[in-house]
Amino acid sequence: MKNIVGKELLDASDKKVIEVRDPATDELIDTVPNSTEEDVNYAVKVAKEAQVEWAKMPLHERGRILEKFVDLVEENKEDLALLLCKETGKPIVEARAEIGNTRGFVYGYVEKAKHLYGITIPTGNEAGQEKTMQFTIRQPLGVVGCIIPFNFPCDLFGQKVPSALIMGNSVIVKPSTYNPLTLHRYCQLLLEAGIPAGVINCISGDGPIAGQALARNKDVHLISVTGSTAVGMETMETASHNLSHVMLELGGNDAFILDKDGDLDLAVEEMVWGRLYNTGQVCCASKRFLVHNDIKDEFTNRVIDKIKTLKVGMPMEEDTKIGCLINEKAAIRVEDQVRKTVEQGAVLAYGGRRNRAFFEPTVLIDVDKDTDVMKDMEIFGPVIPICGFDTIEEAIQIANQSTYGLCGNVITNNMKTAFKVATELEVGGAIINGASFYRSAEMPFGGWKHSGIGNEGIATTLEEMSRIKTIVLKNILD
Repeated sequence: MKNIVGKELLDASDKKVIEVRDPATDELIDTVPNSTEEDVNYAVKVAKEAQVEWAKMPLHERGRILEKFVDLVEENKEDLALLLCKETGKPIVEARAEIGNTRGFVYGYVEKAKHLYGITIPTGNEAGQEKTMQFTIRQPLGVVGCIIPFNFPCDLFGQKVPSALIMGNSVIVKPSTYNPLTLHRYCQLLLEAGIPAGVINCISGDGPIAGQALARNKDVHLISVTGSTAVGMETMETASHNLSHVMLELGGNDAFILDKDGDLDLAVEEMVWGRLYNTGQVCCASKRFLVHNDIKDEFTNRVIDKIKTLKVGMPMEEDTKIGCLINEKAAIRVEDQVRKTVEQGAVLAYGGRRNRAFFEPTVLIDVDKDTDVMKDMEIFGPVIPICGFDTIEEAIQIANQSTYGLCGNVITNNMKTAFKVATELEVGGAIINGASFYRSAEMPFGGWKHSGIGNEGIATTLEEMSRIKTIVLKNILD
């Protein structure tokens, strides 16, 4: 595939490419350009010019085009799901579900935009304002750069791109280097739906070059990043030189708190959903399991029994529950993190074996609260480290000792305990009686501390993707 810039399909200016491989088989699927800063700057120039006319188009017409895009996605949903599965390594069932989410994102943002009303300030609300009327409107930012990670490319495209477009911005999509193909196809479908050339652009390339070039360009007015905390900090520093807006949804090391009165059956089911979905490659996955000592052994045994029933297999097979990681390098990193945690005193109770990019579900027990994994070592894979606690206050303290603050959860039948935990966790999202992996399209989603800046979701993103202007009619009244 080639970069999409305006009406052109372009190679990188130096002709260099990135190979996109199936992580399950190491088969070469395709290549994409490894864009240079020159390539990025050209895309920004094209996007800036196209945005002016796009912003003049009535909102309902922009919405109609986006809805046509949804129709095209659904017409091609099986091909898109197969491509997403093949380049990402997630089970085909999960890939289909992700493609299926696109309609909800697009329709949600279009309808929200139609009802994003301004504010009218009452006449005479303060002395001297008796003859003045004031009201607010929303206007586009301009060019928006969307840096999208590998783990949920289509879902995060659905959060970032339709919201930017419906507000009258032009967009440059920078997909992950590991699995950019489905998002290139999404951008092609937007053009087929009627998005004018230059309003949607897709540039592939290494993050330190292409991503930072977007952040560095003075004509990019917002950088929306989902990725690691290190990448987010670097992007924020780069963008600060132009006072560009940033939205950062970054790493997490979410605590899963199971109190002694919690429903064990529910806890095990939520463990599967909250830790093993997408082979554990989820920013808001439950990654630290804090379990009351009275039930810790029983929970551990049930977790292992449940894992034994889940098929780890080739992503294309319909009954596969757990696929592979995004590449072998990622699996080696998880293997090293498990080894380090064992060296720090944990016991390997189940799993721990790697086969190329596959890493089997792994249970670690007797994990001390002072180990790296119980603080800031985020394991992006199917690993369940279990740490015991005696009081709910102790569990909250362990949960809050991390510099991350994305999400967290508690499972208990005591609602006073539940709300105590939910209010005291230093996180952007607190889930009661469910895993921390919970993100509806509507909800404001964002982290505290080193987990991000800003909130993404239909409830809030349109305000991030636009700027407010107050219009004052001075001396308009007699």
